[in-house]
Amino acid sequence: MIKITDVAFVRFRAPDLDKMEQFLDDFGLMTVHRDESVLYSRGSDPEPWIHVVEKGEAGFAGVGFDAASPEDLETAAALPGASAIEELDGPGGGRRVRLSDPDGFSVEVIHGRAPAEVLPTPHAQPYNLGYERRRFNILQRVERGPARVKRLGHCVVRVSDFARSDEWYRSCFGLIRTDEVYLGEPENVVTAFLRCDRGDMPVDHHTFLCVGLGEPGFDHAAFEVEDIDAVMLGHEHLQNAGGYEHHAGIGRHVLGSQVFDYWRDPWGNVLEHFTDGDLLDAGVKTGSFDPAVALGTQWGKFAP
Repeated sequence: MIKITDVAFVRFRAPDLDKMEQFLDDFGLMTVHRDESVLYSRGSDPEPWIHVVEKGEAGFAGVGFDAASPEDLETAAALPGASAIEELDGPGGGRRVRLSDPDGFSVEVIHGRAPAEVLPTPHAQPYNLGYERRRFNILQRVERGPARVKRLGHCVVRVSDFARSDEWYRSCFGLIRTDEVYLGEPENVVTAFLRCDRGDMPVDHHTFLCVGLGEPGFDHAAFEVEDIDAVMLGHEHLQNAGGYEHHAGIGRHVLGSQVFDYWRDPWGNVLEHFTDGDLLDAGVKTGSFDPAVALGTQWGKFAP
């Protein structure tokens, strides 16, 4: 078993790359490579690309995870059904191992991509809080426009058999359960928020989820932005751009605590802006909740 360090990218297919590129630009991703058959996009953090669209029939085409070392990539190549180690397509190079999960979703384990230059993003001045004043003689001004995505935070898929898929992802990639969600009795777990096991290093509350409800398929991918102002500005920008479907938000989740806003790309794939998520090390114990908590919000509306 290897322990993946993060989610690396999501892959999609779409019949019109121009239309997708315009949406991604309005969503706050930046094009790093485009030709007749493929579109690669990045955020401002050093990952060379985090979203890729191949020209073709619209649909979800898979998810990539980062391996910590070349040795981990070799271990991944020894998993049942895995490909040999091969060159990774896209800017930044790197190598990969391809697998299929129990529902046939494409999964890539990668290592060795060359980091890109970190891009500047608007930074808000410190917030004045009710219990602590932090900004004096400085005006708070924010720049209108797209939300300026920083990085990919997590990916969620719906699966035909939660227990089978959950076991596959945890046993192959060392993911650990942060919070479980059950129906009826606590033992009837239908999904679990999984995070990377990086020991004492705090990581995102969840990096991947298998949801054992509904038909198998892509659920959503979440992209981190700078702060709450960025979430609000991104919402306003997409709304004003016109022609895009809002899915849910703005609100603050209970599990994970993120401030969220969900939109659909032109082919219905749900992408999320989020900020201010919980960060946990491997020592935090697993929680157990019913769906009312999992789908609930601390404020704002959520429509799953």
